[in-house]
Amino acid sequence: MRLIRYGLPGAERPGMLDAQGILRDLSMLLPDIGPAQLAPRTLAALAAIDATRLPAVQEPVRLACPVAGVGKIVCVGLNYRDHALEAGLQPPTEPVLFMKAVTALSGPNDPLLIPPGATKTDWEVELGVVIGTRAQRIAEAQALQHVAGYVLANDVSERAWQMERGGQWDKGKGHDSFAPIGPWLVTTDELPDPHAIGLWLEVNGQRMQDGHTSQFIFGVPQVLAYISQFMRLEPGDIVLTGTPAGVGLGRKPQPVFLKPGDVVRLGAGGLGEQCQTCVQV
Repeated sequence: MRLIRYGLPGAERPGMLDAQGILRDLSMLLPDIGPAQLAPRTLAALAAIDATRLPAVQEPVRLACPVAGVGKIVCVGLNYRDHALEAGLQPPTEPVLFMKAVTALSGPNDPLLIPPGATKTDWEVELGVVIGTRAQRIAEAQALQHVAGYVLANDVSERAWQMERGGQWDKGKGHDSFAPIGPWLVTTDELPDPHAIGLWLEVNGQRMQDGHTSQFIFGVPQVLAYISQFMRLEPGDIVLTGTPAGVGLGRKPQPVFLKPGDVVRLGAGGLGEQCQTCVQV
């Protein structure tokens, strides 16, 4: 099942894609797609609906982040060996964790805002995991039972703020529009194996990243169990699982960073595609 939120910012409505890829409106059944709607019982009831009986949405429409009411975004850094090495760092022996501000969330095709003073804005295609039930001090064997589904994400990063301004990575990760999510949330019944997903990203039509989640250093169950030892994961929380090699920082002989007018396209098997145009603010 592929769940969508659509509409102008602040006026988003819930929807789902039917088997033919037609967007159907869910607002007569749900107030939104947020923490309360991600419970297994609710998702099972939605999956049983004949989507063709729901009103079709007249497209094109703006697609929003497919999850409302996100409480926190927990990120795993350096979770692909090739990315760690291109960054000049040793692959970690434990998951590297950092946070991304929820105010960075945006729709999959919204403009990517390059903030004033930014000089090294970079891209990172990632698999996002959406939590469906509370997870605290869970075992790896039970970790996937707490997952509602998966999303495509771009962990946009301003490298100068991340690496040259002291302190934690969060400074370079939290600007508005630095967390495009979507186009849809794919539930686990449709995408049961998070380690069998190809990821790619292009800038101005040039392929920059081409990876696969089978190359994780730490798989999804290990990551979720690890995070849950340090903080409680709640329904609607999003865990970003890391990016493969090919970011702008790692380009040789010279790093390449985003500038106004650049177009970033990214996608993942079963998770759809995003497209952002960079805008100076």
